[in-house]
Amino acid sequence: MKSTLAKLFAATCLTGLVACTPNVPAGRATLGPDPTLGGGTFTSPGGITVAVDARNIGGRTGICGVWAESASQSVMTRNSGPKILDSGGVSLNGEGVAQGLGFLRKVEPATSYAGLEANCITTDRAWRVGDEARALKIHLPRQIVRNELDGDLDGGGILIWFRPGGPSAHPSDKKPWTHLNGTGVSGHLSE
Repeated sequence: MKSTLAKLFAATCLTGLVACTPNVPAGRATLGPDPTLGGGTFTSPGGITVAVDARNIGGRTGICGVWAESASQSVMTRNSGPKILDSGGVSLNGEGVAQGLGFLRKVEPATSYAGLEANCITTDRAWRVGDEARALKIHLPRQIVRNELDGDLDGGGILIWFRPGGPSAHPSDKKPWTHLNGTGVSGHLSE
C-alpha cells in the first residue's frame, strides 16, 4: 500500500512539474501587420510598450514580441522594464498561455511595431484551429518600481508606480489619462 501511494504521489508531482514547464525559446520571427499592444506608464515621466503576436510554432501556441521604453524615461525608472516584463503574461481568449515576458526583444519606441523582428517562445498549450482569430491580451500588473520613502507617506521621499494602461513608450502612444483617438499608433490595444 505504501509503495502504491508513493508511486501515485510521485506521478502527481511529476504531472504538476510538467504543467509548470517554463516558456521554451523558439528563435525569432517577424511581427504581423496588427500586433496586440499593451504597456503602461510610470508616476514619473516615461512608459513602456509591449507588442505581441500569437502563432502556431510546431503545433504549440507560440508568442512572439518586442518591447520598448520611452526615450524620455525618467532616470528613476530607466531599466525597470525587465522587472515589469518578468511579472507580466499573455492570455489567448481569456486562457493564460505565457507567464513572464522577459524573453521579449527590446527595440526603440515606434509608432508601429508591425514587421519588426521579435523573439519567440513556445508554450505548453497546443495550437487550436481558430486561435489566429482569438483575442490576445497582455497583462502587466500595477507595481511599485522605486520606493525611497522616508518612513511613512508624510515623511517625504520617492514612491514610483508602474500603471498598466495601453502602449506608452512613444510620445504619440495612447496614454491612459488622455483621449484614446487619433494618435496614429498601429496595432490594437488588448482589451
